[in-house]
Amino acid sequence: MTSTGPLAPRLPSPLVEIRDGRFVRHGLRLLLKRDDLIHPQLIGNKWRKLAPNLEAAAGRQVVTFGGAYSNHLRATAAAGRLLGLPTVGVVRGQELADRPLNPSLSRCAADGMRLHFVDRSTYRHKSEPETLAAILRAAGAEGAYVVPEGGSNAAAVRGCRALGEELRGRADVIAVACGTGGTLAGLAAGLAPGQRALGVPVLKGGFLEADIQALQEHAFGARTGTWSLDDRFHFGGYARTTPELDTFAERFEHRHGLPVERLYVAKLLYALVALAEEGAFTPGTSIAAVVTGRPFPEA
Repeated sequence: MTSTGPLAPRLPSPLVEIRDGRFVRHGLRLLLKRDDLIHPQLIGNKWRKLAPNLEAAAGRQVVTFGGAYSNHLRATAAAGRLLGLPTVGVVRGQELADRPLNPSLSRCAADGMRLHFVDRSTYRHKSEPETLAAILRAAGAEGAYVVPEGGSNAAAVRGCRALGEELRGRADVIAVACGTGGTLAGLAAGLAPGQRALGVPVLKGGFLEADIQALQEHAFGARTGTWSLDDRFHFGGYARTTPELDTFAERFEHRHGLPVERLYVAKLLYALVALAEEGAFTPGTSIAAVVTGRPFPEA
């Protein structure tokens, strides 16, 4: 994607150090990799994952997948509007078709995305060729360029490798919240020897390690880089929060003047504070937390 068109990014994204006593007292440095500032509408890891896929689409209609609160669907819809590409969002949950659109899906529709709702059983099998073909037929999107749920495929993973390259030599541990795992897969591949990536899954299930390894194998031919997951901080699963998490995010915002997105970023920052308290990081360690998005709707 060219740097002069409507998707022109701000790269490399800023890396800023913040002083937080919960890290300082353990001899740790906390830095924030502000990927939320890459683009005003295609924020964070969404730009890094979508740009190579939209280039591959070469002007064709783009079909992608997500739930009712999917950041990825919103980003794809915005990209379609900016580039003049028709987009179709296949939404998990046939029952939603008869309900008023929530703010997230309303934004998708306002950006020109055509929404196609499917039942949850069909959605679970969407990666199977016969099911995918049936979905595309029903959506009137045969021949479209298909981007998987969350935007994570080999092209996206290779796009996210630049995130790791931007952080080479800048921190010891690079931490990122994970949905489908594509950002972590690429990030880890771009880091220098001696650096490690830490993923904090926001979904329940414990399936993500195999998915990330498969993404790296498709993108690079093998598991690449040093990375691990800590799956204790999903707070009930995707799009779920708790009063404890909300209070944590509000206090972090007040301390540091940074709006904290709840579905990914709050869980990441909470995990890092908890790990620091547990002694998971050796004193002297520098930790860079990737801020992958902003709250939606924005205040």
